[in-house]
Amino acid sequence: MNPLLSLVSTYQTMGASESVALLLARWTGMVSAVLVGLIAYLVVGKLLISVLTAAVKRSKNTWDDLLLQSKLPVRLACLVPAMVVKASVPLFLAGAESAAKVVLTAIGLYVIVAGLLVFNAAVALVSLLHERSRWASRFSIKGGLQALKLLACIVAAVLALSALFGKHPGYFISGLGAMTAVLLLVFKDSILGLVAGVQLSALDMVRVGDWIEMPKHGADGDVIDVSLTTVRVQNWDKTITAIPSYALISQSFHNWRGMQESGGRRIKRAIHLDISTVCFCDQEMIDRFERIRYISDYIAAKKAELAEHNARIQVSDADLVNARRLTNIGTFRAYVTAYLRNHPNVHQDMTFLIRQLPPTEHGLPLQIYVFTNDIVWANYEGIQSDIFDHLLAIVPEFDLRVYQQPSGKDVTEALTGQGSGV
Repeated sequence: MNPLLSLVSTYQTMGASESVALLLARWTGMVSAVLVGLIAYLVVGKLLISVLTAAVKRSKNTWDDLLLQSKLPVRLACLVPAMVVKASVPLFLAGAESAAKVVLTAIGLYVIVAGLLVFNAAVALVSLLHERSRWASRFSIKGGLQALKLLACIVAAVLALSALFGKHPGYFISGLGAMTAVLLLVFKDSILGLVAGVQLSALDMVRVGDWIEMPKHGADGDVIDVSLTTVRVQNWDKTITAIPSYALISQSFHNWRGMQESGGRRIKRAIHLDISTVCFCDQEMIDRFERIRYISDYIAAKKAELAEHNARIQVSDADLVNARRLTNIGTFRAYVTAYLRNHPNVHQDMTFLIRQLPPTEHGLPLQIYVFTNDIVWANYEGIQSDIFDHLLAIVPEFDLRVYQQPSGKDVTEALTGQGSGV
């Protein structure tokens, strides 16, 4: 029996006129359909969650845990009420075209919103799966997923307007085209951020975990989030800096990822030596240097090479001008090279330079340009400090002196000594 006619008959039995009974029957049926839809949503949602939870507990996979975490099953259950109510429209609103149109429009809007929620939950599931994958540290898809969400919102808005006003979606899309100039002006920063976020992800310029420096924005630390419009950096003092994504495209920044992936961290520092202490080595100095383990072979080889050269050009070793002789600065440079070649924390397969730079008013710079094999910041600083602790302490053994500008104490002692001699 037709449920609508049954309700009409019931209301007429209660004393209602035919028209009133028909109106009450229609809306009683629709309200009942809404209530049944809500009950069905609760039952289906709870049943679906219970079944999935039991299956997840039995499963050894991890992706099904993320399925529950994304709330996708619950969002899918939101479509059940719309299905129930839509199925009730032909039963209770037959012959009432205006009322049926209003209800169907409302159902359409509800389905659009529910569909958007389902899509967002699916995007959240993809994001969670990506975070668990081995590609998470190399490629950030957060910006792309946010762009998809934004596009889905625009599509949902166009469909909602189309359903509400009874127009074809193309009508509203053409209207958006006419408003492009206004949208570009109003949402300039958002659009720039959107484009930059896609570029950052596509070109793999910045990843979560990268150490970047951008002094203009006060950023120096690890990237903790790469979104569609901003990149958040946790600085070494634990403060957080938010940088617009388009700033990373339009301005320069320093990314230390290459250093982290290479397995070596550069030491580039010079010891400034007092030029007045540079001299040729006499026999006593050579004998002393030969007892230094790191350069004993170097001294022996160098002595033989110089003796052969001087004999070939028939010059006596005592000839200070024409003969080739060892210098204390050259011997110290050889010692630094040998010391670092034997250092357990210096990377031997990367750039290794011990070189003199042009003399300045601060002396003769002897630059150490090597890489450590430990990239952890604290360990790197400890290794660098240990190396220069040793080299600064060993400099006097080569009859050299580290240059230091005169301090107030030096001036005072010089004046005191001058005064006492008068």
